[in-house]
Amino acid sequence: MSRFKTDILILGSGIAGLAIAIKTAIAYPNKKITVVTKAQESESNTKYAQGGIAVVWDKLDSFQSHIDDTLKAGDYLNDMEVVNMVIKEAPACLEKLINWGAEFDMDTKGDLDLGKEGGHSAHRIIHHKDVTGLEIELTLLEQIEQLKNISLLPYHFAIDIITEHHTEEKKIISPDEEINCFGAYIMNQQTQSIDTYVAGVTILATGGIGQVYASTTNPTIATGDGIAMAFRAKAKVSEMEFVQFHPTALYKPGESPSFLISEAVRGFGAYLRNKEGKRFMLDIDGRAELASRDIVARAINMEMLRTGDECVYLDCTHLDKEAFKNHFPNIYSKCKRIGVDISRDSIPVVPASHYLCGGIEVDIHGRSSIKNLYACGECSRTGLHGANRLASNSLLEALVYAQKIAEDIIAHPAYLEPKKVAIPEWNEEGTTAPDELILITHNRKMVQTIMSNLVSIVRSNERLEKALDQLNYLYQDTEKLYAKSKMSPQLAELRNLNAIAFLIVTQSLERKENRGAFFSLDYE
Repeated sequence: MSRFKTDILILGSGIAGLAIAIKTAIAYPNKKITVVTKAQESESNTKYAQGGIAVVWDKLDSFQSHIDDTLKAGDYLNDMEVVNMVIKEAPACLEKLINWGAEFDMDTKGDLDLGKEGGHSAHRIIHHKDVTGLEIELTLLEQIEQLKNISLLPYHFAIDIITEHHTEEKKIISPDEEINCFGAYIMNQQTQSIDTYVAGVTILATGGIGQVYASTTNPTIATGDGIAMAFRAKAKVSEMEFVQFHPTALYKPGESPSFLISEAVRGFGAYLRNKEGKRFMLDIDGRAELASRDIVARAINMEMLRTGDECVYLDCTHLDKEAFKNHFPNIYSKCKRIGVDISRDSIPVVPASHYLCGGIEVDIHGRSSIKNLYACGECSRTGLHGANRLASNSLLEALVYAQKIAEDIIAHPAYLEPKKVAIPEWNEEGTTAPDELILITHNRKMVQTIMSNLVSIVRSNERLEKALDQLNYLYQDTEKLYAKSKMSPQLAELRNLNAIAFLIVTQSLERKENRGAFFSLDYE
């Protein structure tokens, strides 16, 4: 076990973590920034984002229009100050990204080609084909390579953040207590050593929670690690009941994660039809296929329940095939590989867990309730999304909040001063390596099954209470494993998924009205 000191510790290597690293590294060339990620450098939810970034760019568009769309999608539970700030600061943040080298699609006039997606009243989606997230990820990684004061550590798994719980053996009861973050315990997956990273400030940019469900568009790394670590440290975590299900994941049983059919395909003109060929969205919402995601996902779910069918269909047969191939080459290629010719065949689709609108509570500067601990991106609850995220506002939020966090750290150099506390090494006394991992994988699948069956698009108090009973058993079983087993990434992820499932269920039980992505049969 080793001990490392760094000025800024960033957990996560998506758009949020990398953008903060770049901005702070430039401002503090003599400070050390360490970025830790549990897989390879580019593996993050950012990498899989297809649609783009929602930014007011066209002269015919307006900030107020984007604000109104964001509020409507969020069922007006959004934080108005945050919505205004993010949307108005977006163009400058996008320009910075372009200056770093990110390339976005242009129209025939040489201007940015602006797409339109569900819930938007204007064309404002900046995109790179149907792999926008990957383009951004690779651009940021190229910038990271040029900055010598940034250390990027792949295959390093953050186990827990360090607080007074560790330094003083203090039992922290309430999120209202004063709590300080001193860094994190991180496992080097090559050596299996759990090392101590002491930091002036720590940033959680760990992404989403999709793997708590059996069907998700999120990669296998999306196990809610940052939120779970913050929750264990008694940070304030809220609005976990607002899990957004993307309406159109490719229906391919047994494939995980599910392949996403971007919102932009419906913005391009595709129709949703049932097995009989009826466009059922016309009866649901005046915006039809371009209604917000919560409405479309719920409508598909109800249509499948009504007909007993396992999927619905996205009809692209009336669209220009060459234009589709040019705009969505990745989606076209995937469909072709499974035998779907978009000029003749409809694409089978189902809703899948996609995005968490809640998370670690942060203020307008990205600060959590724990001192010296920030959160950015999907693991944070900023107030931008309210009860349901507007399409392509996720990369936007991460980009703008990365700027706000960097500005706050730069404005407070005292945050980076060494903390005079005694931090113990990770204690694994009395634990042994498990003979087999089947108990861990079994419990992980059980969590996913419980959440998919009982805590999905449509919920009820009876289902939630049943889920809580079953999750409590799994929690106790996992804690027994944790007490006697040496830590492993598999065990850490299971603990984190248990915490995420618990938060979603308990906060769902606390909500007594249907809003946005939360829908219960008890409050129709």
